[in-house]
Amino acid sequence: MSVLVDPLRDYPHAPFRLTLWCHMASDRSFDELHDFASRLGIPRERFQGDHYDLPPWLRASAVALGAEEVPTSELLARMTGPRGDRARRRSA
Repeated sequence: MSVLVDPLRDYPHAPFRLTLWCHMASDRSFDELHDFASRLGIPRERFQGDHYDLPPWLRASAVALGAEEVPTSELLARMTGPRGDRARRRSA
């Protein structure tokens, strides 16, 4: 399994009640990511095109289920999808 989570980060200017979250992505496939999110009880509508946003309590659950904790830069470089492709091109 290659589901990745980056560190929690505060987004104080976000227009939401909750401003502390992290990102969950996969370096293999979106199917793997959707299956993992489903195990966490996250509805598919929460998919952000290439990742899911997780509040602190869901991040803890993801790690307990086997998600790999990585720095944000590594998550971007490994993630599936266009954003990961762009990060890999920049670092090449």
